[in-house]
Amino acid sequence: MILLTPRLMLRRARPDDLAALHRVLSHPAAMRYWSTPEHETLAQTQAFLADTIAAGAAGQSDEFLLEYDGTVIGKAGAWRLPEIGYILHPDHWRKGLMDEALRAVIPHLFARHTMDALTAEADPRNAASQKLLAKMGFHETRRAERTLQWRDEWCDSVYFALPRTAYSAR
Repeated sequence: MILLTPRLMLRRARPDDLAALHRVLSHPAAMRYWSTPEHETLAQTQAFLADTIAAGAAGQSDEFLLEYDGTVIGKAGAWRLPEIGYILHPDHWRKGLMDEALRAVIPHLFARHTMDALTAEADPRNAASQKLLAKMGFHETRRAERTLQWRDEWCDSVYFALPRTAYSAR
């Protein structure tokens, strides 16, 4: 499955994406608000990629790698439905690319899966992610403290939802 936007090709992960995906997942700024610190070894990314491919093949996830000018620069989709997630290499921040990607991914997820809402989680310090989710129509549902230990630091979470009815009304 491939989704096309004006500047991106969103496609399923393949084993030969290892080096490009490692470039994203090993970048400290890209991984700052991810569930784990940046990947220190290619083996970490290889395991992540294998899990991503296997989960997609088993129908447990619905994720896409983002290709820009022929290079993988991030990913977006639902690792565990109905929760969406996304990551983008910092070289491509502030260009509207993740906005563009989510405008393709969200309708795809609602069309392909039966669920009442999509959900998302963000660190309260990640203002850019919260702004993007709001722009996509998500609304905050709750906050929780100390939800994730990232290295030696406890992080909080903000949770969001985009009900199917609200999305359809847009």
